[in-house]
Amino acid sequence: MTTHKIYTMSFAKVYPLYIKKVEKKGRTKSEVDEIIRWLTGYSQEELEVQLEKQTDFETFFAEAPKLNSSRALIKGVICGVRVEEIEESTMQEIRYLDKLIDELAKGKAMEKILRK
Repeated sequence: MTTHKIYTMSFAKVYPLYIKKVEKKGRTKSEVDEIIRWLTGYSQEELEVQLEKQTDFETFFAEAPKLNSSRALIKGVICGVRVEEIEESTMQEIRYLDKLIDELAKGKAMEKILRK
């Protein structure tokens, strides 16, 4: 099985793109951080350490302290694929995050994004 290129990509390289995407729509970096913390269980300090270490996506999700059990409620299409149907777990985690960032950029309320 071949490894997807995104698995070895530094999370810190994509992180500013998430922020740029949402800021163009009037949302904030702190909201992006809140989404990431909700999804992964990282504290803000732990998230910043991962960014400093230039951790790759695969390691970022593998070392996540506690993946949120409510992430299974994330449904929809990202990159033409339904996130709930992705079989490979790491790719599904990456696409969950992509979907949440998209929802933030589209103006969805944080309560709904965080499946409260």
